[in-house]
Amino acid sequence: MTYLLFLKMADERTKPPHNEASAVPAENSWPTLMKRDGDELFDHYRHVLEKLGNEKGLFGLIFNKSQNKFQDPAKLRRLIVDLIDKENWSVMSADVKGDAYEGLLEKNAQDVKTGAGQYFTPRPLIAGIVDVMAPKPGDTICDPACGTGGFFLAANEYIIRHNPNMTRDEKRKLKESTFRGCELVQSTARLCAMNMMLHGIGGDELPLVVADSLAGDPGDRYEIVMTNPPFGKKSSTTIVADDGKVARETEIIERDDFWATTSNKQLNFLQHVKTLLKQKGRAAIVVPDNVLFEAAPARPSAASCCTSARFTPYCVCRPVCFMLKVSKPTFFSSTRDRPVKHRGRRSSGSTIYGRTSTSR
Repeated sequence: MTYLLFLKMADERTKPPHNEASAVPAENSWPTLMKRDGDELFDHYRHVLEKLGNEKGLFGLIFNKSQNKFQDPAKLRRLIVDLIDKENWSVMSADVKGDAYEGLLEKNAQDVKTGAGQYFTPRPLIAGIVDVMAPKPGDTICDPACGTGGFFLAANEYIIRHNPNMTRDEKRKLKESTFRGCELVQSTARLCAMNMMLHGIGGDELPLVVADSLAGDPGDRYEIVMTNPPFGKKSSTTIVADDGKVARETEIIERDDFWATTSNKQLNFLQHVKTLLKQKGRAAIVVPDNVLFEAAPARPSAASCCTSARFTPYCVCRPVCFMLKVSKPTFFSSTRDRPVKHRGRRSSGSTIYGRTSTSR
């Protein structure tokens, strides 16, 4: 159903008030589905999925390995004509130009059996983080574990809403070169690509990579990083020899730009996020509330963070969101229950103390 909803929304963007050029090839567009019935519709829909799956860029990512899961042509026709086509999905206010599609993502995330919740960050949390980070035109924004793309969509909407008089060049940069994402799971990256395309995000270069963020330093640096890494403490890395055979598997991530070698996924993402930041860059990352204070190597990691960055944990509930700015080496933390004091060390060796009032 998500494929059909995407094709309908893409068709709506070609009509007033959008009047955009169709991103979908004419022979595979929504009107071609509306004109057909029975077995002809059934076969055409299958061919549409195959052809779009062979396209390059976002279309290839969205429709790659897509399949027609409908068994009855009559049910497919009823869904297209009587349900999806009768609504103007684009006018509904939601992250993906339609409350229904966003609802599908959230419903899938709430399905305990699929475990999809790790790819979907609650939208109120995203909105709060984006409000704090306050992105502006010209900022480059990265999410190394982008899931369904919630941070990108909220940041895009925030920039447009707070900057109604952007120049043509600023609008072009916002669309084509502001956002960069990485997602490990192909099916989740597909949902993110749908979100981004329906919001007009992305140019000739694909703003989304399907890969393991922790595999290495990508080389690019950003003004803002916002991310909610997948939960779970450990992840494994497969080492492949020159002959293509698997030599060994390890849970330890070894990178020259990391200050601590560990199998703890949250700590590795924390180190990776710091690598991605430009000088004076800012980051918000959602991690478990004890990520910096549990057993080693967390403690030395916390001290290393303090030497070159400022963390402001906003702990309103578990997990916690850390705000990181690569600037002065100060470190603050707060909890729900009482004021706390943590200590770290400056690069000069002197002790850093931070004390906060109770956060409710």
